[in-house]
Amino acid sequence: MPTIKDVAKKANVSVATVSRVLNQSGYVSDETRRLVEAAIRELDYIPNELARSLFKKQSKIIGVIVPHLSTYFFSELIEAIEAYFLEEGYHLMVFNVNEDLSQEKKVLNVFNQYNIDGLILVTHIPDIKNYLNLDIPILSIDHKLTDDILAISSDNTEGGRLAARHLIENGCENLLHIRGPSVLMTVQDRTKGFNEIVEKKGIPLHTLDLDFRKPDLEDIKRFLAEHPEADGVFCDSDTIAITTIRAAHELGKAVPADLQIVGFDNIEFAELITPSLTTIQQSIADLARTAYENMIALIVGEENSQKEKILPVKLIERESTRKKH
Repeated sequence: MPTIKDVAKKANVSVATVSRVLNQSGYVSDETRRLVEAAIRELDYIPNELARSLFKKQSKIIGVIVPHLSTYFFSELIEAIEAYFLEEGYHLMVFNVNEDLSQEKKVLNVFNQYNIDGLILVTHIPDIKNYLNLDIPILSIDHKLTDDILAISSDNTEGGRLAARHLIENGCENLLHIRGPSVLMTVQDRTKGFNEIVEKKGIPLHTLDLDFRKPDLEDIKRFLAEHPEADGVFCDSDTIAITTIRAAHELGKAVPADLQIVGFDNIEFAELITPSLTTIQQSIADLARTAYENMIALIVGEENSQKEKILPVKLIERESTRKKH
């Protein structure tokens, strides 16, 4: 296997000069650079993945920024995205920023260092200009950042409508909505769809905002106890819904006889709990495939005038709701 010394010897330059060419640092004349690059090609010298990326101007690395990995939905999504890119010979560089904007400088430095080929944002970025300065293809999932960046999301508004219709058709007359923070675009869209149907039917509705990553059981129990008349609940995530099932159980409410519950996401655990969870399914596989296909298209320079792709959702009916007799 050739070494950097072999490259230096063949090009008749110093090892330091070869290093400067590989790392694109320091002055190297055009003629010397051509000699070094020719020697690298002839010897098929590739010291490591970073050096190859600097030499070929392509790293085969896709950066991904997520707000956190503590929810099943995000971890399943990243796993699905990675599977598609691996088939194409790409690797993911995932940053879990925990919604801490102070990490931005570190993230940008790493992306610059590794010469990433594209960036997928699964988190809201208030100031996108520093990422645009990377001058690489960028797309977002579940967040619309600018009119120029492709946004891929599930039809969250329709998901809210499906949940409302299902609960109402199953006889619910007093509804609750337990959701993640209302600042999130996904929460706003689900709320819009849910409220649209509920308001048309003139059905009483009460809403609770909480942390969708780690919903507090006591907060949900308190909310349910404050509204004993409620007979149906729409939860903005399956994690919230599963916690709500436990809260109902601890309050002596039977699900679905006393309280029908609909979640959102259709994570793996939704069908494993008792009672199994009726939920709105957003296809993680479809989100991942769409992100992969569009990122590859952006990398090869294909033009795409469509700046928003909304994927369909569907209701998965299980035991936490019941059909009206």
